[in-house]
Amino acid sequence: MVFLDRTYSVLLVSAAEKFNESLMPLLPGSVYYPVDLVKSVCAGSRRLLEKDYDLVLVNSPLPDDPGLRLAMDACADSPAGVLLLARREIYDEVCDQVSAWGVAVLPKPTNTQAVNQTLQILRATRERMRRMAEKQVTVEEKIREIRLVNQAKWLLIEKQGLTEAEAHRQIEKQAMDTRRSKLDVAREIIDRCNR
Repeated sequence: MVFLDRTYSVLLVSAAEKFNESLMPLLPGSVYYPVDLVKSVCAGSRRLLEKDYDLVLVNSPLPDDPGLRLAMDACADSPAGVLLLARREIYDEVCDQVSAWGVAVLPKPTNTQAVNQTLQILRATRERMRRMAEKQVTVEEKIREIRLVNQAKWLLIEKQGLTEAEAHRQIEKQAMDTRRSKLDVAREIIDRCNR
């Protein structure tokens, strides 16, 4: 699947050299860039505070902690897709603990196909989160616009003695007549009334 020539930043938290060597070929720079590697939960936590990542891969256990809390925190505090690799013997227990947080889990040892499929799912999920964030910004902008238009209406009611319907109509008419948005007209009214 191709995602609009986008690359995905990756934080790999893993202390196992052999695992890291086998995973890196699955993270080509044309799709995953940059790939930052840290070898402890503490270093991973610091990186997540410093930078936003598209994907976070945690190879459990790590020298200072199993890494479950790091994976859950990454899901809770960011829109990143998070994959936790856990030993097969404790896979079910780990899934029970982290799945509700949105963490994907793979048992290890695992195979290339499973990792590639999971990475593709995480990329798709990251794109979905990206679209949701864009929609949220649009909704927030619309709410801000409604608030400013309402503020302008109330200023017109207060300063010019108009009814709410008259004030609303005046803003709409002025926006149409001047070919501007109601938001621009509302800002102008607010500026004029507050002088």
